Formats: sequence, C-alpha cells, structure tokens
Amino acid sequence: MTPIFRFKKFDVQQEKSAMKVNTDSVLLGSWVRVENKDKILDVGTGTGLIALMMAQRTEQAIVHGVEIEEGAYEEAMENFAQAKWSNRLEAFKSPIQDFEHELAPYDLIICNPPFFTGGTLSENQKRSSVRHTVKLPNNELLRSVRRLLSKDGRFAVVLPYIEGLRFVEMAKTYGFCLFRQAEVRPRADRNVNRLLIEFGLHKCESLETTKIAIYKSDDSREYTPAYMELTSAFYLKH
Repeated sequence: MTPIFRFKKFDVQQEKSAMKVNTDSVLLGSWVRVENKDKILDVGTGTGLIALMMAQRTEQAIVHGVEIEEGAYEEAMENFAQAKWSNRLEAFKSPIQDFEHELAPYDLIICNPPFFTGGTLSENQKRSSVRHTVKLPNNELLRSVRRLLSKDGRFAVVLPYIEGLRFVEMAKTYGFCLFRQAEVRPRADRNVNRLLIEFGLHKCESLETTKIAIYKSDDSREYTPAYMELTSAFYLKH
C-alpha cells in the first residue's frame, strides 16, 4: 500500500493510520449532500480523507475531524496542514462520546463507522480494532451525534448492507429519520453489499433511494458511468 494516495486536489498521507484510503469513504464523501452546510464534523476521521473531501466540496464550511488513534490523528493533522483549505480544517484527538466544541451544533455529521461486532482482536492488529465496534458502539455513536447535530442538520454513514439495515432501525429509537439511501453493488450483476444512509431529526416526508454499481461486471475492471460521475471530482483517473 502506497504511503501517499493522490487525488485531484489533495494528497493523503496514510502510512500511520490503521485505515487506509478506501472505496467506502470515497463513496460517502462524494454522495452526501453538502449544500448549506457551514459546520461539518467527520467522526473517526482517520487520515482525514472525508474531511478533506468536505472541504473541497464546500466554499466556506469549517470542517472538524475527530479521531482517537494517535497515529491517525497525527496523519490527519499533517494532511489538513498541507491542503489548500487548511484554514478551514482542524483535527481533534478525542472520543466522540466526550467531544465538545463551541462550534457545535453541526449542520452535517459524517462517519465511516466501525461495523464488525464479532470475532477476536489480535494484540497488534490495529485495523481490526478500528473495524470492530469496541471503541464506538452504534448506540454511543447515535447518542453522540444526537447531542452534536443541529435540529435541521443531517447525519450520513456508510455500512455493509445487513449492518446498515440494523443501524437504520436503531437510529429510529434515537429520533432519527431516514431521508436518503443508496444501495451499492460492487458490480452491476452482484448483490447489494453497502448502504449509504443519510438521516435527519425532523419528520421525513419521503425517502429518496438510488442504486450505484462500482464496476460494470465480474469480467471488467471498468467503472460504471454512474460511479465515475459520482467520484469525478476526486479520482485522478476519472
């Protein structure tokens, strides 16, 4: 894995962070709506990728990234400092459960959260610990977001399909309403394996649903036109 991932308008150092640049984060950062969002919080920012995408997609939004892992936090700070939007980006080393800031409440909170709740963690396997819900159980994430989100704000996550369905049901018990959802397939002829989900706190009038396939088929490494259009502002090859 290369220590630097280059996008069209920024670079991501990823040597220290347990979670590297991945398709889930790029999808979420491309898909979420940012119109009229002036205060944005990225929970579990890692390298800072999603926060950087939010800064690129907005003209004046202040973007904060919260991270608990030391190496990732240091890398996020480095990536923010090197970005052309460094004056609008700031990283904080804190559990989201304890995080407070005078800028809150936020207009948009975004998260590529941990999702695996079973199995055993090895002592040195940092990536596994990031992907387990040990340090950030879903109920604590939802409680924290509810505390930090403005009444008209939005909360967006990406999760595996089954975990996403469960998360939606749990979110309802915390007063969240599902506004938008995208079903993601790795290839056009495969089953859905990811959900992009966007919530709000006031009553939903209707649910907006879309479908996204990343590759055209099993025999092709060619991206679909829909995926290329969605991520065209970021990937160098698009």
